[in-house]
Amino acid sequence: MLHDHLAQDLYTEICRIPIIDPHSHIDPHRPTARSLDDILGYHYYTELAHSVGMDHGPLAADVDPRERVRAILYHMTQFDNTAQFQWFLEIARAFLNYQGKHLDLADCSWLCDAAERLMAQPDWETQVFRKSNLEKVFLTNDFDDPLEGFDATRYIPCLRTDDLVFRLDTPAVRERVAKATNIEVGDPATLRRAVTALFEHFTRRGARACAISLPPDFEPSTLPQGNLSKALSGKHSAQEDRHALSLGVFWMLAEHCQEFRLPFDLMIGVNRRVYPRGVFQGQDLFDQRTSLLQYAELFNAFPEVPFCVSVLSSGQNQELASYSWIFPNVITSGHWWYSNIPAYIEQDARARLHAVPKTKQIGYYSDMYKLEFALPKYNMYRRILARILADDYIRPRLYTVRQALELARLLLRDNSRRIFNL
Repeated sequence: MLHDHLAQDLYTEICRIPIIDPHSHIDPHRPTARSLDDILGYHYYTELAHSVGMDHGPLAADVDPRERVRAILYHMTQFDNTAQFQWFLEIARAFLNYQGKHLDLADCSWLCDAAERLMAQPDWETQVFRKSNLEKVFLTNDFDDPLEGFDATRYIPCLRTDDLVFRLDTPAVRERVAKATNIEVGDPATLRRAVTALFEHFTRRGARACAISLPPDFEPSTLPQGNLSKALSGKHSAQEDRHALSLGVFWMLAEHCQEFRLPFDLMIGVNRRVYPRGVFQGQDLFDQRTSLLQYAELFNAFPEVPFCVSVLSSGQNQELASYSWIFPNVITSGHWWYSNIPAYIEQDARARLHAVPKTKQIGYYSDMYKLEFALPKYNMYRRILARILADDYIRPRLYTVRQALELARLLLRDNSRRIFNL
C-alpha cells in the first residue's frame, strides 16, 4: 500500500503499461498453476520453510499435495514478515478472491479448494495474462528444446547455454548435442558447426536472446585452437579439459550472438551447491569474489553484442551501473534472486536511474515458474518505481508526470522491445 498520493497515482498509471518479461522459467505447455501446490512449490517457499525447521519429508514426490501445502503454510507463520509472503498473499487476493485479514494454516482447505476450482477454468491462462497486464514472456529453453506446441508470439524462446558451457565434457550432453544437431562433436570444427545449427534452429523459431548463469570465478577469454582441440579429445586432466571447454564454448557462443545479432544475458556470480542438504533449488548462494573486470575482455571484444547483465548481490550493483555507464554494450538487467527484495531493489534501482542512461536499463524480470507470480512480483517493483519517480524526479521538478511515466514505460516494456528486436 502506498500512502503517498503522488506515488499512488503514478503506480496506478504504471500498472497500465503492458509488461514484456525478459526472463522467466515458464513452461509454455503448462504456464499457469493448477493447484496451490504449484504456487507454494516455488523454491522461495520451500527454502524459507526449510530454513525455519521443515524437513524434506513433505517435499517428497509421493506426499499428498495438500499435505505439502499444509506443511508449508504451517511454517509460513514464521516468515510472514517477508516479501515472499506478500507475494503469496497478493496471489490469494487477486486470483483466489481471498478476503481474510491474515492468511494462516486455518485457510488451507479453503485456499486449496478455491485454487483447484478457479485454475481449472479453460481460459485461466488468458485471465492471468490480462490481470497481470503481460504482453510477452521470455522462456528459458534447453539447447535441445524442439520449441514446438506453444504460441511464440506470447512466449519468446531464449537459448539457455549452461549445459553447453559447463557440461559438454559429459557423454550425456554430447549425446544430446548430437541428437539435436545430427553432428558428433569431436573437434573445434564440428563444435562450431553444432553451435551454428543450434543458433539457426532457435532463431528460426523466434528466439530473441542467448542466456547463461555463471560462477564467481569464471573469466571469459579467447582460447588457442590447439587447446580447444586437446580439450575436446580429452588429452588433459578432466579438470583442465572442463575449464578449457568452458572457455572455448563460451567464446564461441559470444561469436554466434554477434553473427546472429542476439543479445547475450549474463547472470553472474552464482555458487552452486553451497548448501547441498538444502531443498531443490535452495542450495545456491553468492559470494564477494566476482568482479565485472573478469568480463572486460569479453565486453571489449564484442562491441556489437548487447550484454544484459544481472548480478546476485546488491553490493555489486555500483560496479554494474558503472560498467553500463562506460560500456555502450553493457545493459543493467533486473534484480536477480537474492537482490529481489524491496530494500535492495529500491536502493539499486535508484542508483541505476541516477547513473545509467535510461535507454540502457531493463527494469525488472520475474524469474517466475508459474504465470501467477508476475502480478505480485511486478507490483512490488512498480510500487518501488513509483516512489522513486515521485521523490527523485517529479517533486524536484526534474520530470513532469508524463516524462516520469515515459521513463517507466522504457524500463518495463520499450527498452526490451528495442534491445531484443521484438
